[in-house]
Amino acid sequence: MAGFDLTDLEREVIRPLLPMKVRGVKRVDDRQVLNGIFWRLRTGAPWADIPARYGPFTVCVNRFSRWRKAGHWARILQAV
Repeated sequence: MAGFDLTDLEREVIRPLLPMKVRGVKRVDDRQVLNGIFWRLRTGAPWADIPARYGPFTVCVNRFSRWRKAGHWARILQAV
């Protein structure tokens, strides 16, 4: 676990704020994707350089963008 990965407590605070809409394919774990997004934001690296342990980078960038447009990030940041 990297220093900026979500702790169990942080995950439990954030979990109820995340959308649960399934888009037809098996959903990649939210915690894994969030950790990938946080890795990218912390490092400033390109989205495509997100390590594989965080899942496909396309999932990370797509969720980041969709959640930003829907206002989920504002609620998450307020909660933590």
